[in-house]
Amino acid sequence: MYQVAVRRDFVAQHFLFGGDWGSENKLHSHHYRVEVCIEGRGVDEHGFLLDITKIDALINEKVAYLNDKNLNDLPEFAGLNPSMERLANYFCLSIIKIIGDPAISKVMVKIWEDENVWASYQQDISCI
Repeated sequence: MYQVAVRRDFVAQHFLFGGDWGSENKLHSHHYRVEVCIEGRGVDEHGFLLDITKIDALINEKVAYLNDKNLNDLPEFAGLNPSMERLANYFCLSIIKIIGDPAISKVMVKIWEDENVWASYQQDISCI
């Protein structure tokens, strides 16, 4: 399998609700890192798994949209805890919508909340 990955950093705020998570229940910031990994079995005639500029542009667009925002205020997270897991899902499904390439079999997104903590969401798109 070939893998290509892109990562970006952004800062956003959020708060959690529905449980007692101490300071996480209050509005606070995180310096997030999003890492998108795309996997497939083959490369094209130029030696590329995919056109990385297309994925790069989408990630830049999503990061610009989330940067310096309170995630709780965004429609994508309305009524939901904007957890790392949900952020990873948000990025992953956004990527899958634009890929449209049968050579790609899997997309995985990791969201780092700090240097030591991350969550991921992975979708096998060969079954879709």
